[in-house]
Amino acid sequence: MRLATVLKDGAQRVVAAIDDETLLDLDRAAELARYETRVFTDMLSVIEDGDYGLEQAHGLLRRSDRRALLKVADVTFLPPLMPVQYRDCLVFEKHLRNSFAAAEKITGQSLDIPPVWYQQPVYYKGNRMSFVGHGADVIWPHYASFLDIELELAIIVGKKGKDITPEQAPDYIYGYTILNDISARDAQMVEMPGQLGPAKGKDFDTGNILGPYILTADEVEHPVALQMQARVNGELWGGGNSRDMHHDFADILVHVSASETVYPGEVIGSGTVGTGCGLESGRRLSPGDSFELSIEGIGTLANRIIRPDGP
Repeated sequence: MRLATVLKDGAQRVVAAIDDETLLDLDRAAELARYETRVFTDMLSVIEDGDYGLEQAHGLLRRSDRRALLKVADVTFLPPLMPVQYRDCLVFEKHLRNSFAAAEKITGQSLDIPPVWYQQPVYYKGNRMSFVGHGADVIWPHYASFLDIELELAIIVGKKGKDITPEQAPDYIYGYTILNDISARDAQMVEMPGQLGPAKGKDFDTGNILGPYILTADEVEHPVALQMQARVNGELWGGGNSRDMHHDFADILVHVSASETVYPGEVIGSGTVGTGCGLESGRRLSPGDSFELSIEGIGTLANRIIRPDGP
């Protein structure tokens, strides 16, 4: 099942995709079906309801009451949810090697992958309040001149847990979505020698994009092996497959939850797939560019970047 949060007539609605053109308003469908529970008012409530909520959603989807149908063309997509917590990893070796080689050409500094990268997942915590959804404009930060896309797969944590074992970890994944972590490369290269990870290279309003759908975990096997592709202005920039993650999402959850509680609604990104950004091939965004990030089974996350005083 593919779930989304959309805006229709000024109200947020949790929907399930019937096909690429039609959506089912789950709360309206539950009302028409006289369901006693009303968990479909927001995505976090649906996630917290777990398997029971999914069972109800599947039942409503099978009925697909016409009175609860919406057209994709008539709604505005929001992020499927505003993350309770946001972490982003870096687990694709090809991306890291390509990025180091590109950065060396720019800065003249040679970089090697540190041993810790192979030993455990590495990640940073980003701005969970800066997310926008499919179709939204990204506003170019005034301090940056080198902007880039990042094609990533992300998980939505489905339940509360701590010290999760490798065997338990897949059960904590509610679903998968597309993450585009827009990056200010010039700011990032300046701040990374400070040894505290990215800050203004990643954190600016509208800089994180999520969606358009959450593909529920029951639709795919673990570990996921999904095709990923990035296009800018219709031109293929690159992509790959999530099977190439050096640490899969179970490894990531085990590491993150060590002596730390994770909660339903947390978002954890994979980091960029190999060739999934412009830095790797010497490309950079320009104001007015449109980009489409696609992941098998989830859909396409499409947005545009603009300057406040430009296109």
